[in-house]
Amino acid sequence: MAHEFPIRVYYEDTDLAGIVYYANYLKFIERGRSEFVRALGVDQVAMKADYGVVFAVRRVEADYLRPAKFDDELVVTTDLVTETGARLVIEQTVQRDGEVLFTAQVTIVCLNEAGAAQRLPADIRRKLAPKLH
Repeated sequence: MAHEFPIRVYYEDTDLAGIVYYANYLKFIERGRSEFVRALGVDQVAMKADYGVVFAVRRVEADYLRPAKFDDELVVTTDLVTETGARLVIEQTVQRDGEVLFTAQVTIVCLNEAGAAQRLPADIRRKLAPKLH
């Protein structure tokens, strides 16, 4: 089930033309992923403290379809597509009134303190993808 996170476009998010600066979409979807994980009961601070692992973005494939503008109310939708061992593939959209403005497929990896790939702990995997575990 997809998670939805509302966000409003502030003046600081826009460029001289009054549209959202392209890099800010990455910030928007990062917030959406953080809230998605939190809603599933995963505490990332505790995950690091208890297991010594963190999530890191490995790859982003993004499409900018329509501009968002100052004061727009947007919804960031986040949905887990695939979960395997140390990797998550997540699809995200940014929408305004149901119109898709931006899409991204984000590959997240789980890393240990040395920066090497590490399998997700079993209890974290169950929270992220309960239908698979």
